[in-house]
Amino acid sequence: MPKTTGNYETVVIFNTKVGEEGIAALTEKFKTLISDNGTINNIEEWGKRRLAYPIEDETEGHYVLIDFTSGVAFPAELDRIYKITDGVLRSMIIAK
Repeated sequence: MPKTTGNYETVVIFNTKVGEEGIAALTEKFKTLISDNGTINNIEEWGKRRLAYPIEDETEGHYVLIDFTSGVAFPAELDRIYKITDGVLRSMIIAK
């Protein structure tokens, strides 16, 4: 029988140019999106960190790690939304 749910971890790096309020709004947007489509197990705000290399001329980003459980189709949709959202420098979703 095919698996219908999975455990995932996502790290998203927000552009610090959107400001504290913008980062809080983006974080809340993705927390709501994930909880609407699954269960959030843990959230870690790593805060502002220096990037290993510049992305879009930025040298710092605001990191957020979210550990969640969802249906197997949702991570692809989450990735699509990350790619079209202004303020997201990079994102990664892995199956645990």
